[in-house]
Amino acid sequence: MRKIILMAVFSAFYISCQDKKQEETPVADTPSESKYASFGDAINEEGALTSEEMMKKFEGLKEGDTVNVKFKSTIQNVCQKKGCWMTLGLANDKETFVKFKDYGFFVPKNATDKEVIVNGKAFVSVESVEDLQHYAKDAGKSQEAIDSIKEPKVTYSFMADGVLIAK
Repeated sequence: MRKIILMAVFSAFYISCQDKKQEETPVADTPSESKYASFGDAINEEGALTSEEMMKKFEGLKEGDTVNVKFKSTIQNVCQKKGCWMTLGLANDKETFVKFKDYGFFVPKNATDKEVIVNGKAFVSVESVEDLQHYAKDAGKSQEAIDSIKEPKVTYSFMADGVLIAK
């Protein structure tokens, strides 16, 4: 009797797996899927602000304010330990420091100088000396450069939930 029940359970499991495979339908490639590698939540390139428009948004923020936005820029630097953060260029030689929502995904460490589209929350923060030194160490800066960091810095920050990087 046990063998019959065990076989019935196994058969039901096997059949349910087969049906699931048949129900899956391939998704057609969209232009953004072929042009970009996607990380985090699925996003597209539609409606992305330029880095100049994003700089204007940042200039209008005070510490504690946030704004949901999507913008396009160029990657200036990536964490060389894990790919757990990156900096993106803005207008007027400014940059934004990007982290990833819930530490849920990383980007390739060799993505510097690539076009990127990020979606998430923009905010202004004040980074402590200790955090700035930690980020400099992760970026592979020299000990002299790390030791030269003596003051906190107002930072244009971004918490990304989705990222597209040009292939």
